[in-house]
Amino acid sequence: MDFNIKRAFEIVKGKLEGWLETLTEMLPNFVVAILVVIIFYFLSKIVRYGAKKVMSRFIEQTAIIGLLSTIISIITVGSGLVIALNLLHLSKAVTSILAGAGIAGLALGFAFQDISANFISGIIMAFKKPLSVGDIIETNGHTGFVKEIQLRATVLETFQGLHVIIPNRLIFENALTNFTKTHRRRVDLYVGVSYAEDLEQVKEVTEKAVLQNEYLTPEKDVKLVYEGFGDSSINYRVMFWVNYSPSKPNYLEAQSDAIMAINKAYKKAGITIPFPIRTLDFGIKGGEQLRQHLGTNEDQ
Repeated sequence: MDFNIKRAFEIVKGKLEGWLETLTEMLPNFVVAILVVIIFYFLSKIVRYGAKKVMSRFIEQTAIIGLLSTIISIITVGSGLVIALNLLHLSKAVTSILAGAGIAGLALGFAFQDISANFISGIIMAFKKPLSVGDIIETNGHTGFVKEIQLRATVLETFQGLHVIIPNRLIFENALTNFTKTHRRRVDLYVGVSYAEDLEQVKEVTEKAVLQNEYLTPEKDVKLVYEGFGDSSINYRVMFWVNYSPSKPNYLEAQSDAIMAINKAYKKAGITIPFPIRTLDFGIKGGEQLRQHLGTNEDQ
């Protein structure tokens, strides 16, 4: 019995001596590892602040700036931990942690692929800047002002005052029309005049009427082109450019004023915009009178 107790004591003593020896050998590495973690922690703060300053020059969305700077900070701290574990000769633990993180990331990517796609699309849009807050855009069947660009979706306010939330993936993958990038927009009006009118006069009167539009760009470019012979009119298109911005989207006002000015000028000049005309022919060859088909007498 005494022999077993003595034997157990020797085993414990041996283990403790081995641990103490190992601790003595690893103490410098342990201290350095702690210092590395502390240095990288403070370094992550500096890197995060610097990343925010740099990204604020290229990205307008504060949420995306905050997220990306946080990710960079976490990567910096993670790099410090990897270095610290390698100093403690725990490289296998580092490999296992990285492998586990990769598998977990892959599983989460499949589970939340739609959210991931919207998130990645939002980041790409933040750098490429196809749209900004306040722009007037048309995408996915909706037109309105960009009110907010989030990490996952973009919020539009339509001209009717409705809020529409569109996932960033749909905006990134589908066609997008930004009406405010050039700050100009062309108005196209389609009109028809009677075959009896003098087309040179029509062109002169129309262009003079449109030139009075207060929304025209400084260049005041007005162009009229005849496009074809209609059923009851000669059809033309008049085109002119107007100033256009989110603060003053005057497209509809400019179009309305041009229609009223053209109508007023035509009445003053005696130019006719004809009603649709239909000619009815009776009989197979045409040219017959209606009363012949109704069976009426010529005296009636």
